[in-house]
Amino acid sequence: MRHVNIPVFIPHLGCPNQCVFCNQRTISGVREFDPSSVDGFIESALSTVPEDCETQLAFFGGSFTGIDRGLMINLLETANKYIKQGRVKSIRISTRPDYISEEILDILVRYNVTCVELGLQSASDRVLAACRRGHTYEDEVRACSLITAKGLTLGGQMMIGLPGSTEEDEIETARFIVRSGAREARIYPTVVFRDTELCSMAEHGDYKPLTVDEAVRRSTSALKILRDGGVRVLRIGLCSSDNLSSDETYFAGPNAPAIGEMCEGELMYRRILSETETADKSGRLDIRVPAGSMSRAVGYKKGNYLRLKEIFPGGVNIKEDPDVRADDLRVTVTPITLSERTDRICT
Repeated sequence: MRHVNIPVFIPHLGCPNQCVFCNQRTISGVREFDPSSVDGFIESALSTVPEDCETQLAFFGGSFTGIDRGLMINLLETANKYIKQGRVKSIRISTRPDYISEEILDILVRYNVTCVELGLQSASDRVLAACRRGHTYEDEVRACSLITAKGLTLGGQMMIGLPGSTEEDEIETARFIVRSGAREARIYPTVVFRDTELCSMAEHGDYKPLTVDEAVRRSTSALKILRDGGVRVLRIGLCSSDNLSSDETYFAGPNAPAIGEMCEGELMYRRILSETETADKSGRLDIRVPAGSMSRAVGYKKGNYLRLKEIFPGGVNIKEDPDVRADDLRVTVTPITLSERTDRICT
């Protein structure tokens, strides 16, 4: 059964401070939040969902468990009404690690919340302090433990390229998300938006945004660790919208709509290199991938194909093969003569 999320954005509600990178009104496109509009919004969204879909309501954007308690319960009651009607399966929320407690989790469970996504931007206290997150790594550890102990699905939202962060910091953050028992994750390369402290830092030379290539490389390293640890990565990069790319909102950084696709291609490229590490590079490289995996093998704008051609001058042939199972690939390097050199991308 296909899964559908209906996102309800509550920008900045419940956030106790302003992180240097954050402007949720820009990211979500929601300038004001009217609680009375939630019911109508859900009804309208449900009218577009096919009957054969499993639907989940998701409260995103702010720190849901930090908002006024009466408003939080009111929103949960509104959402839970649709669960009782059989039109919605469950609820997910996003929040901060320092706004999780036994009492709050008991309330969430009572109203059929099944997934809690935590802002685990970094596992480094040094980076958290530089970003003015207002909590520590120990707060993250404690919150993750409480959530998994309740039997809820834990999701971790990490960021790449934060002030003071290195690729090693991000690798450790991904490892922490795996260790924490998370089953889901999102990876967000840091984008600089206007009306944020990070924008001021970038303007004054105190922060240097990542390039798209740097963001892809570092995000892919985190992606591999999460995947290898059995964590499902729901998204890499922000949702694409005109609002995020306009000069009025976007200042700098890797705000590329296809960054997730680029990371998938980079991950496949690394797998191919690993498979051919000891091979004779003068031979012909033949790659067989499962059906539907051609774009990942060839890479974004044929990037993998072009890079591999430089390594294997004897030719690079990439082809889908129904006998190759999902998430696998077959790589062979065949010695050839000069007259036998070929290059093919077959579907």
